Amino acid sequence: MKVIFLQDVKGKGKKGEIKNVADGYAHNFLLKNNLALEATPANMKSLEAQKKKQEREAAEELQEAKVLKEKLEKLTVELSAKSGEGGRLFGSITSKQIADELNKAYSIKIDKRKLDLDDSIRSLGVTNVPVKLHHEVTATLKVHVKETK
Repeated sequence: MKVIFLQDVKGKGKKGEIKNVADGYAHNFLLKNNLALEATPANMKSLEAQKKKQEREAAEELQEAKVLKEKLEKLTVELSAKSGEGGRLFGSITSKQIADELNKAYSIKIDKRKLDLDDSIRSLGVTNVPVKLHHEVTATLKVHVKETK
């Protein structure tokens, strides 16, 4: 019997795959537990429509990420912190502080986990911070740390 998998089934198939399985296995396990649908022409069409919709949404997401990248690369986030001799900070600037300032100053909400900061910023000056917007799009944000007076 041909079935369309609705979820991943270990050893049998992944979500969205169409495979031939034994009739008893299909009726008694896959269909009963809503893990698969019978591969009728109507179900096949709905699967195709669903795949097209997912592709369209993925393309829109990629386009939004590219637009956001253009916007971020023109901006400079300015933060101030106390520093000692040689421009070393007392404490550090974290990705959370950068994300909060970006939201406050420019109304751009970015999750702090998307800021690809290896280690906290511990010195005055401009630092380029990579921002993962999409698995294909990475922007570079300039962070300027000034001394508090």
